[in-house]
Amino acid sequence: MSAALRTPPRLARDTLRVIPLGGLGDVGRNMAALEINGQLLLIDCGVLFPEEHHPGVDLILPGFDAIADRLDDVVGLVLTHGHEDHIGAVPYLLRQRRDIPLIGSRLTLALLREKLKEHRLRDTDYRVVEDGQRLVLGEFDCEFVAVNHSIPDALAVFLRTAAGTVLHTGDFKLDQLPLDGRLTDLRAFARLGEEGVDLFMVDSTNAEVPGFTTAERDIAPALERVFATSSQRLIVTSFASHVHRIQQVLDAAVRHGRKVVYVGRSMVRNMKVAADLGYLKVPADTLVELRDIENYRPDQVVIVSTGSQGEPLSALSRMANREHPVIDLVPGDTVLLASSLIPGNENAVYRVINGLVRLGANVVHKGNAMVHVSGHASAGELLYCYNIVRPRNVMPVHGEYRHLIANADLAVATGVPRERTLVAEDGAVVDLAQGRARVVGQVDTGYIFVDGSTVGDISETSLTDRRILGEEGFISVLAVVNTRSQRLITGPDIHARGFNEDETIFAPVATQITKALEEALADGVTDPHRLQQVIRRTIGRWVSSSYRRRPMIVPLVVTV
Repeated sequence: MSAALRTPPRLARDTLRVIPLGGLGDVGRNMAALEINGQLLLIDCGVLFPEEHHPGVDLILPGFDAIADRLDDVVGLVLTHGHEDHIGAVPYLLRQRRDIPLIGSRLTLALLREKLKEHRLRDTDYRVVEDGQRLVLGEFDCEFVAVNHSIPDALAVFLRTAAGTVLHTGDFKLDQLPLDGRLTDLRAFARLGEEGVDLFMVDSTNAEVPGFTTAERDIAPALERVFATSSQRLIVTSFASHVHRIQQVLDAAVRHGRKVVYVGRSMVRNMKVAADLGYLKVPADTLVELRDIENYRPDQVVIVSTGSQGEPLSALSRMANREHPVIDLVPGDTVLLASSLIPGNENAVYRVINGLVRLGANVVHKGNAMVHVSGHASAGELLYCYNIVRPRNVMPVHGEYRHLIANADLAVATGVPRERTLVAEDGAVVDLAQGRARVVGQVDTGYIFVDGSTVGDISETSLTDRRILGEEGFISVLAVVNTRSQRLITGPDIHARGFNEDETIFAPVATQITKALEEALADGVTDPHRLQQVIRRTIGRWVSSSYRRRPMIVPLVVTV
């Protein structure tokens, strides 16, 4: 579809409209809005973590603006599981309407409740559901289906509407030997397929990966080797919500006589929630507090830390930079990164790895050992699901564009007509009526940036300015001129940051600026803005020709 906005037609009665507000084209900020007969149902509301070309940005939210004037029509927000890319933006949505019903599994809503407490959002409408349960939300009859993922209690959702049916998988895989015994319910998928699935919205993250995703328990031998060969302190970093992975670490720690310390606020919070609800089995006398770590020999401790994606303020990054207040790494310590790389985070992660290696640590990661498996279905599993469900229409979701294309090709290979396989991007307007899904328009679902407490006030222009500041530097020029006598009184005073701190290098261009200003004054130019442009052009040409750089230039002319 063209990137240009195309206004969708008015929605006819008993037609279902689906608008992805995030997650199609990115690995993150997953969210979809479904509308029928004046009512909206939202599925997921996650964040996207910024990349290096988003300087100063903390989080990126889905395209709320597309539904900002329709929030009173929302009958509920279904949350498929508790990962940040599916629940992380909920606090920002609730700031716009506090009483949106939140529907999800017990663990998902428990993790969300702790997050909302941090945002001082209480008295929220939580509705806990289980797999196999049905819940009617206005025009939407929702049935929830168990799926296996890298976090417990994940759900797919099947929607029955006047326009037809929709099966949304959420994130899932077909692990046949899950650690918690909870399989993706393929019997339910088959039953729903027999009933008829008009639109199948399918996780695309691993659609390019052939075969089947490796079982979670298959990393146990590699994990065991790391514990067996580590003679000093062992630091394991993982996603703060990966309960299955932390369970494996706890079990290995007990076998090797090590105490476990959680480091990082989100890790401490999430593991407490998981343990309190029984999803994490913590052996007695295994956990110790960080403040007590000095009471144990290095070979008696395993530290479970946040920072698997190289986040600058995470516990692991602070260790790598020797900035952690308690933990000082020494040569011979082992660091295990038991996680995958989210696209865009590669440079940040490798910077942390290099910092750890420089300190003498032995770093084990997915690149040199099988210490992580994906939580998403690979191509073989997706083919299996298409053959079971036999959907009339398919809309790949959750992935970069190449993932969506690969997923669509799998659907076509199983017999779904190409014209009924919709490769859409964020903001696409898809209408389902009489068993046929079509793209009918496009709405704006641009990024919403969060910078500290500021939400949505950061533009692409300001991000460009930040990138220039970070990569090219900053030069300021101050000059005071007398417009009556047409001469320069003071300056030019030139200062730089992030470009070249030796200000003596600007002597040649200072002479050029003086000459250019005096010539402009002699020609009758007295407007400060025009004089500032003279400075900008003069120093800009000099910097470009001398240094091949394009710093941000901020001239200031004071007239007297």
